[in-house]
Amino acid sequence: MRKLPGTSPLSIVSATHPVVSPPRPLGAHGMALLNSIMREYAITDRGGLELLVQACATVDRVEALREAIDRDGEVVASRTGPKAHPALRDELAGRAFIVRTLERLGLNIETIKPGPGRPPKPLGWMPPA
Repeated sequence: MRKLPGTSPLSIVSATHPVVSPPRPLGAHGMALLNSIMREYAITDRGGLELLVQACATVDRVEALREAIDRDGEVVASRTGPKAHPALRDELAGRAFIVRTLERLGLNIETIKPGPGRPPKPLGWMPPA
């Protein structure tokens, strides 16, 4: 193997360095999700990447809603008495969107790793040896 001039064979990648640059800006929570998923899965197609970025943008929105709910309280006073915070419904809808999108991308299925030992015998009919 020939080394090109001016290149290093190894490089250090920090955990905070983005694995992929998103097509639009994301907040801290969205970038954290994007980086963690891209470290484990190789999503290279444009449609899959767009779905992932939409889910990451929604993570940022959901976290902003959660902060508002935490600040105001889950129950707020209204003219007719106490009621649930109006952003609770939006937070839940955003979280459901994130889960559905990650499922649609197939990120909820872990591949079965073969265990140690000999491979299993093939199933079905085999011609005589």
